[in-house]
Amino acid sequence: RPESQRVWLEVSAKTGNPSSLHASGRSSRRIVEESREAIAAALACRPSEVIFTAGGTESDNLAVKGLAWGAAGRSVIVRSPTEHHAVLDPIDWLCSTGDFTVIDVAVDRFGRVDVDDVISHLSDEVALCTVMWANNEVGTVQPITEIAAACAEAGVAFHTDAVQAVGMLEVSANLPGLTAMTISGHKIGAPVGTGALILDRDAAIVPVLHGGGQERDVRSGTVDAASAAALAAAVTAAVSGQHVLAQHLEVLRDDLIRRVLAHIPEARLMGDPGDVPGLRLPGNACFVFPGCEGDALLMLLDVAGVECSTGSACTSGVPDPSHVLLAMGVDPQDARGALRFSLGRTSTQDDVDALLEVLPGVVERARRAGRPRMVVPS
Repeated sequence: RPESQRVWLEVSAKTGNPSSLHASGRSSRRIVEESREAIAAALACRPSEVIFTAGGTESDNLAVKGLAWGAAGRSVIVRSPTEHHAVLDPIDWLCSTGDFTVIDVAVDRFGRVDVDDVISHLSDEVALCTVMWANNEVGTVQPITEIAAACAEAGVAFHTDAVQAVGMLEVSANLPGLTAMTISGHKIGAPVGTGALILDRDAAIVPVLHGGGQERDVRSGTVDAASAAALAAAVTAAVSGQHVLAQHLEVLRDDLIRRVLAHIPEARLMGDPGDVPGLRLPGNACFVFPGCEGDALLMLLDVAGVECSTGSACTSGVPDPSHVLLAMGVDPQDARGALRFSLGRTSTQDDVDALLEVLPGVVERARRAGRPRMVVPS
């Protein structure tokens, strides 16, 4: 975002450690604290609950490990199987130590969590429950309010990865029962490598990084004032413009989905159908193209000037089918032919038109390439 870029360039030209007591240090500290206040105002939380990090992955790791370790005497983690790897992998690592076990709750064919199943697994043995606000691959929005309330009643810490949700959906960190919420800057127009963990001030958490005790003794390390200011500018702009952007993207998304299904009859939409507003990310359209390899589709579209993903951008290039689609019950072979199209604040109708001009031909080429060749005996 231009406003985020401008403030980053301005603040990065200044010197001063926010932890120092001299004049330039105090000036830098003021920038950090004003940025913290701006993010808190946008996300309906207290400034002291905004912990600056280096992005979504760090925030997820801090929440998962820190809250699990902070729950003395509890050794079970409840999660959805469709989480981002920044949540799944830290949990798997914790379980590999032998100190924790994990329960994967049920999801339906849209990838939506069964709240009753979550409730059935909550007990005084559960250290943490974590369910993402909206899925990065298939766009399905989760019943976060109900899950947070259930966790509050059970006395269980609840974390949600809201990386995909901020700026696209109405997001509030002030939900009863919400202990921690992850946000990432580059998803909303801040520089890559910026992010925050919104952490309840009463949360019992063990730091992952130790050192100078910055950020409430939760995340040590000199705070990057320029990144904090750029993140605050992006969060403020994203939240204030969320309604207008969502309406614009829903029109483009629905047109994209309708035309793909009309021109490519074999294509199947993944995730919530989007019939009810708010149950699917406004900028997400994920399809399975049976008989095709996702990587082949991606490369053919890339040559045609269309950039998309076979799943999470963080795992692109890995030939295994998406764990999200597998959890939804999609056949593994079909899951290999998945593509995710993402629309954002710079997307236009011309972009959708350009995609539909080339997509049917690309799918046909990929399908022909994927067919086994008949060998005629000599």
